[in-house]
Amino acid sequence: MDKQHTGTGAETGAEPVEETTATPAGARTDTGADSGTDTGAGTDRGAGGPEDDGGRTSPSRVPAWLRTVGRGWRHPRLRWPKRVALALVLVSVLSLLAVGTALRVNYAGDPASGTQTRNRDALWMGHAWVDGRKKDADVKALAERLRTTGIRDLYVHAGPLEHDGTLPESAYPKARWLVEAVHRELPGVRVQAWLGDVLATEGEVGMRLERAATRAAVVRSAGQILDAGFEGAHFDLEPLHSGDSNYLSLLDDLRRVTRAHDAQLSVAAHQIDPLPNLHSVFGAFTAHPKWWSQSFFGQVARRVDQIAVMSYDTALPLESLYGGYVAEQTSLALEVTPKSTDLLMGLPFYYEDNMDHHGSAETVTAAVRGARLGLSRTDRTREHFGVALYVDFAAREKDWTAYEEGWVR
Repeated sequence: MDKQHTGTGAETGAEPVEETTATPAGARTDTGADSGTDTGAGTDRGAGGPEDDGGRTSPSRVPAWLRTVGRGWRHPRLRWPKRVALALVLVSVLSLLAVGTALRVNYAGDPASGTQTRNRDALWMGHAWVDGRKKDADVKALAERLRTTGIRDLYVHAGPLEHDGTLPESAYPKARWLVEAVHRELPGVRVQAWLGDVLATEGEVGMRLERAATRAAVVRSAGQILDAGFEGAHFDLEPLHSGDSNYLSLLDDLRRVTRAHDAQLSVAAHQIDPLPNLHSVFGAFTAHPKWWSQSFFGQVARRVDQIAVMSYDTALPLESLYGGYVAEQTSLALEVTPKSTDLLMGLPFYYEDNMDHHGSAETVTAAVRGARLGLSRTDRTREHFGVALYVDFAAREKDWTAYEEGWVR
């Protein structure tokens, strides 16, 4: 995401608001035009103000604070600090160019043959499917859409969880109806409950996984939704920092419950460090580390049946850079995900244009091509691999077409 599935504008149906900044037109005042005073050849009072005989701006016209800054900047003691600052700027610019070049190269080439759907794809779906807004006709239309795709799992929003880990039954009154209707129209497709919440990792409000009572309540909630007919529990808890041992402990407890119900345990996962320990660097300077270490990703993947990478909201400005990034994420994830665990790469089935997500860059076409390239280079014959489409209610026809033409064929 870094998109919080349980509380974003996408889930609530709100549309992003495009902000516009008005730029006031400055009025140019030509003080010499009507004064009747000849200021001398070459002097344009309206353009730049009076000049002294030496051709320099008169000191009396320069603010005192600016003259002080100028003298300080020219001080001999700042010679080396200025050089170091300039070097840091150059290093930063060159690093960005190097990263951009690497991502663009990563997007080059052709995916290997056979890198298409393994019929293990998934679709994130909104809350309307379990709260009574959807009807039999909607399920029939959904079946018509999905019948020729590779989608096997539906992650249907049935939460969110309360901050104490509990889940009110009133949140999913039509769960059993949906499961039965999907089985009737789409035999073999599983319906999982998508449960999430905001974690109190970067603020005062939210779920606290360090509390044993909260984790125990989450486990009971999982058993509760499985008893209601769901065939799996799909968890999206954000923002989840890399190395969280409480989360790993929770997954161990959840796995015992899902196995007892012969059900799936799946999670939405953060992206992996594109550079070693990048999450630590971001964590040192911001409250939001964003990425997981590759090692932690592997620890999570070994505890679940499915892991879906939220490979969108990257802030990358170009389609080629985004596609190269998805290719890298796919390779990194494949390297540490057990072959028995379904690894799904997220596809952005929505359009937004903001600081985190540039709709013209983060396209389904680029994501599919990137996933295929990463699969081709790392583990071309991996069977437990697919893509996950986020999200049904924001998808456009062009998104479905790009998915079907690029991945399903």
